[in-house]
Amino acid sequence: MTPIDIAFSDMNADETNDIARLRFYERLIDCELFMLLEAESDGQSIRPDIFDVEKQQVALVFDKEDRLADFANSIVPFASLSGRSIITMIAGKDISLGLNLAVAPSSIILPPDVISWMAETISNGPIMAEAKIKEVFPPSGLPEIVVSALDTKLATMAGYADIAYLAEVVYDNDITSSVIIFINTKADAEVAIANAISETLIFSGIEAGSLDVMFLNSENPICAKLAKFGLRFDLPKLIKKGQPAAPGSDPKNPPILI
Repeated sequence: MTPIDIAFSDMNADETNDIARLRFYERLIDCELFMLLEAESDGQSIRPDIFDVEKQQVALVFDKEDRLADFANSIVPFASLSGRSIITMIAGKDISLGLNLAVAPSSIILPPDVISWMAETISNGPIMAEAKIKEVFPPSGLPEIVVSALDTKLATMAGYADIAYLAEVVYDNDITSSVIIFINTKADAEVAIANAISETLIFSGIEAGSLDVMFLNSENPICAKLAKFGLRFDLPKLIKKGQPAAPGSDPKNPPILI
C-alpha cells in the first residue's frame, strides 16, 4: 500500500475523525501524481484528459505509474506533477479530481468545492519576521501529532536543506517560542519550506498552534546549542536524475493548464 492508500484507509475507518481526513489531504498535496493528458505536453503547458464521471468533469491522477497504466491499458500521454501543483491548477475551474479510480483502495473523486478549499488552504503563507536567538532548550509544548507530522513532511523535502532541529528558544526580546531551524538551506527554498511547515500545522488540526521557522548556516554558533538540545531531523539527499525536468517541477515556472 502507498502512503495515500494508508491515509485513505485511516480516513474511511472513522468518518468523524477530522484529523485523519486532513492527513489524507496533506498526503495528496505532498505526493507525486501522474495526470492523464489529452496530448503530450510541450513543456510549457498541459491539457488534462477530462472524463465525464457521475455528471462531473473529472481530471484523473494516480499515485503510481503502474496504476495509471492499469487504468489506461494502453500507452497514453501523462505528466508527473506534485499534488500541490495539480490542486492549484484546477481550482476554480469546476473540475473534480479523480484519484486512483478503479485501480487502488484509495479510489475517490474529490469535488470542486474540496479542491477550492485545499487550494485556499495551501495558499495561506506564513508571516515573515526577524529575531535573534538568546537561549535554546529541548522542544516542549508541541503535541506528539505535530512532531510526527513534521517527521513525515520532512521526509518529502529531499535536497531542501542538510538537517533541521526542533527546539524551544528564547529570543532577544524575551519571547519564548517553539521553532524548527533548517541548516544550510538550498538557495531559493526558504519560502517553500516555510509554507510546507505552515501546512503541517494546518493539516494536523492545530488551529491555535504556532511554530516558527528559521534558517541558519552551519557556521552559526547557535548550531552547537541546537545539536545539544534540539531534536534533529536528517533531510533526505536529492537524487539527481539525468533527464529533463517535468512540467510543473519548478514552482517558479508552473505549467499552464489549457
